[in-house]
Amino acid sequence: MANTYAISKVVGTSEKSIEDAIDNAIDTASKSIKNLDWFEVIESRGYIKDNKVAYYQVSLELGFRYDKS
Repeated sequence: MANTYAISKVVGTSEKSIEDAIDNAIDTASKSIKNLDWFEVIESRGYIKDNKVAYYQVSLELGFRYDKS
């Protein structure tokens, strides 16, 4: 059975870690987008304050399936 997918680009942020930024992005997107199946990290970056990492920012592409109805 073949599926058809669309891709949405989102950016997640976190003061804790890159993984937490990914989780935040997926959690927020899942409230609006149905049938999320996969993600790909496109780029990661962060913000430095007082010579320390202040927060992480991760750009993701999220793949989601179209309904077959």
